[in-house]
Amino acid sequence: MNGNPSGGGDDARRAGRYGEAVFEPEKTGEDERINLGALAYDDVTLNRLTKLGAGPGWDCLDVGAGTGTVSRLLLGRAGVTSVLAVDRDVRFLAAHPVPGLTTLEADITAPDFAPGQFHLVHARFVLMHLRSWQQMISKLCSLVAPGGVLVLGDAVDLTTSTAPTTAYTRVMRAMWQGLEETIGTDVSWVPGYPQLLRTAGLTSVAAEIHVPPLLPGSPISRFWAETWDRSREAIVATGLADDATVGTAIRELDSPDFAALSPGMLTAWGTKS
Repeated sequence: MNGNPSGGGDDARRAGRYGEAVFEPEKTGEDERINLGALAYDDVTLNRLTKLGAGPGWDCLDVGAGTGTVSRLLLGRAGVTSVLAVDRDVRFLAAHPVPGLTTLEADITAPDFAPGQFHLVHARFVLMHLRSWQQMISKLCSLVAPGGVLVLGDAVDLTTSTAPTTAYTRVMRAMWQGLEETIGTDVSWVPGYPQLLRTAGLTSVAAEIHVPPLLPGSPISRFWAETWDRSREAIVATGLADDATVGTAIRELDSPDFAALSPGMLTAWGTKS
């Protein structure tokens, strides 16, 4: 589902954006929720970026940088020369300055967003929340310098449409639908990333998927619990799960008897000729 429907009050509800209708940065603990996701995926992301050559001499653009964990890892562990970290709200980035890190508060979908060209352009869990994701792939490609790489990561859910119905799967299905209806989130197109990048003109295109294990107290389990709690209104509004079911699903994540597969991250990349 790629939602941009029209019609009355429903259209107004669907016109929301990430950080406005849900996951507002001003709400206490939002940075901690983002960092739980970072704990689940940062090592995988950095490993891929360094394998693609990110290192000394590279100038990098980190789009939708959130709390800046990837930006700081690129500088501290990969040793890149500079990172421009962009977000529509940079309060979390500004809270953790490091040498080589520049922050830019900007809307990447704005026509005048043109910060230059970079050896690496990276965005993680960003395009899935944008109704203009197709245009943004082309736009981000244009920001890659010749010989540089574009690396995009978004969510894939391998289970909820076919998995047995439990509180967990009901809430996960309701979450995806609720987020689509409120802020336009759509992960249905994400498996097509390799062909999308190839069509955009990139070469040496490839992709990989990482699914972190759901274990009691693990960062990814805590991330989903926090995410469901903060998107509870959107989840319940779908009619697919009520408030009690959300609570049950959150408790399931802490149970040693719980067994399920988390949504994962598909990372795709390509080189600019």
